[in-house]
Amino acid sequence: MDYLETLNPSQRAAVEQIDGPVMIIAGAGSGKTRVLTYRIVHMLRNGVDPFQILSLTFTNKAAKEMRHRIYEAVGSESRNLWMGTFHSIFSRILRSESERIGYPRNFTIYDSDDSKSLIKTILGEMKLDDKLYKPSNMLSRISSAKNALISADEYLGNSEFSENDSSSGRPKFGFLFKAYQDRCFRAGAMDFDDLLVNTHKLFANHIDVLNKYQHMFRYIMVDEFQDTNHAQYMIIKKLSMVNENIAVVGDDAQSIYAFRGANIRNILGFQKDFPDVKTFKLEQNYRSTQVIVNAASSIIEKNKDQIKKKVWTDNEAGERIRVLRALTDNEEGKMVASAIFQDKMNSQANNKDFAILYRTNAQSRSMEEALRKLNIPYKIYGGLSFYQRKEVKDLLGYYRLVLNPRDEEALKRVINYPTRGIGKTTLEKLALVADQHKVSLWQVMEQVNQIGFKNMTAVEDFVTKIKSFQIMLDRNAYDVAMHIAKESGVLKSLYEDKTVEGIARYENTEALLNGIKEFSIEEAADDDGVLKSRTLADFMADVALLTNDDKDKDQDQDHVSLMTIHSAKGLEYKYVHVVGLEENLFPSQLSLNSRQELEEERRLFYVAITRAMKKLTISFATSRFKFGSIVNSEPSRFLSELDPQYLHFENMFSAKGQYSEGRDGGSKGSGTMSGLPKKALTINRPQPRTAAVAPPLDPNFEPDDTSNLVAGNKVEHQRFGKGIVTGMEGNGDNRKANIDFDTSGKKVLVLKFAKLKIIE
Repeated sequence: MDYLETLNPSQRAAVEQIDGPVMIIAGAGSGKTRVLTYRIVHMLRNGVDPFQILSLTFTNKAAKEMRHRIYEAVGSESRNLWMGTFHSIFSRILRSESERIGYPRNFTIYDSDDSKSLIKTILGEMKLDDKLYKPSNMLSRISSAKNALISADEYLGNSEFSENDSSSGRPKFGFLFKAYQDRCFRAGAMDFDDLLVNTHKLFANHIDVLNKYQHMFRYIMVDEFQDTNHAQYMIIKKLSMVNENIAVVGDDAQSIYAFRGANIRNILGFQKDFPDVKTFKLEQNYRSTQVIVNAASSIIEKNKDQIKKKVWTDNEAGERIRVLRALTDNEEGKMVASAIFQDKMNSQANNKDFAILYRTNAQSRSMEEALRKLNIPYKIYGGLSFYQRKEVKDLLGYYRLVLNPRDEEALKRVINYPTRGIGKTTLEKLALVADQHKVSLWQVMEQVNQIGFKNMTAVEDFVTKIKSFQIMLDRNAYDVAMHIAKESGVLKSLYEDKTVEGIARYENTEALLNGIKEFSIEEAADDDGVLKSRTLADFMADVALLTNDDKDKDQDQDHVSLMTIHSAKGLEYKYVHVVGLEENLFPSQLSLNSRQELEEERRLFYVAITRAMKKLTISFATSRFKFGSIVNSEPSRFLSELDPQYLHFENMFSAKGQYSEGRDGGSKGSGTMSGLPKKALTINRPQPRTAAVAPPLDPNFEPDDTSNLVAGNKVEHQRFGKGIVTGMEGNGDNRKANIDFDTSGKKVLVLKFAKLKIIE
């Protein structure tokens, strides 16, 4: 079948519009990846040179998925596309052009740990209080300045910034920022923000380089455009000035990363910069039920800053959204775990079909405890990454140093590991000389005898060893990596540790080397499409650019997924629990200072709702432990903003203060909260439609005692209707009935939870 025939009219129009500025507003679950993929396929089939297409994403995982789909459609030409994350593409450009701005080609990319270590070192040298100048806070402020394209020199020269720093009790922040940037430059290192800042600097200060890439990239596509920051947008804008064939794809309703510097104004104001833009809206949702889609629309329409769209779906009507009220956060955990257990049994669902989403990581504790008690396997996402483990970072530190001896953080990490007699005092002496002469620590070590230091044999031997490793750098990545691991003494040191922890560390190092082996045998092409051997430099450049979102969510493994809502963006699950819907928790107390902050919290709630495909449950607690004390809480304002016709309240006080106990979706539990009116369920559509809607449940339905249920009995279930029992299995609380329902098909129900009426 022709690929265009698989698209709906809006998708097809967006795919076929190749030339000129294009904005594609893609609602949740609207087939965005399919449109992006087929748009590139359409370009290639219409004669566009793949080397002239630049496609920018926010995760390597998204880029790989798109490239694979394109490969299936057009073959090997997909290898020639410039496709990847902002940071990976800009890093690739900088590797070729970095000497124009004073950096080595093998510059190091600092992760957050490296940056934090450097900040701590500078704070010590400047004798600043690390409690007042907290390293993580300082790095966050430096990042914000860089994302706004404010350099350290510009920051120091701005009197308003200086006054603000003085009033906040941190008058030396500008000098700290300046020292941090100078030390990174001296070490031949860039942090993640520098990859953007230095690309912008390269294009701004070297018109010939900008002109080269403007003509190279005739067509530019940007995914998740609502998440771009100021620096990213300015670079994109510069690159597209000549051809103006720029297509941005995103959803303003899912802009949730302001804390990372994302600027929603980029998508809201795109038309001002490109007045000839053609806008396409993908409004058909293929993921969720009608109830979920319409409930999500009812919440996001409360935002003032947005691009209006009407998201709809042809999927089934689905169940109302269940709202659970718990007295404590521990009880909330028990209710959520019990609901997951019941849904698993009633619907024969797998653990991997479920996700529990929360606003903050601290909320996972009560969920974990409850899941463990019911023996439900789970996995928390957002923990320690493989590449953040000490033993892995130690070996990577050697690789970084061999590639870039100016990398001071890598040097300090490995210079005395394994122990070789180079202590802290020796290192401080060398560092003092390096700082006095404004040179790298490595340069001092290379000339340690000429400078006049005595008893520096260990330092000389270390320099000789690193230089011997450098001679091998043009060889296969794995060969070099294994040689360094052995000859540095790292493998021997780890192997000799026979403790449980030591064995685990050795296995992690082995896994790293296995990964390098796999990387080294994969085919790679240079910028001209010529196949080449993959080097250690290639591997390190690849690893340095991994993002948290690239970590495998292991959705093939059968466990319940627990994560923050921010981590869940881009994912989908059949059953979703959004927990902790309480004022000052969600929305966060820190986000109530302005309408813009509150609207981002509302967009975050919208993202949470739209992760659900089949069934959505929302819960809150009326009290919660905070810092060892019980604190009373009230339901989130977002609950009252949801259209009540899509909600089913369980364990809830009614508007009159009367407690009502819900029964398996029965309307006894469909009480009201805060005086919200109860409506008949309706489905909103962009135009009149006649799709059937699930009838309201019978409030008078009373289940029977099923302890004597046998095969052949005819039964009735609230949701599945009438059916016949075809078999029984299990004993006691685990007793199950195999039932063939007239309209819902065959189900296996746990009688403890099933709530059946025996007809005969």
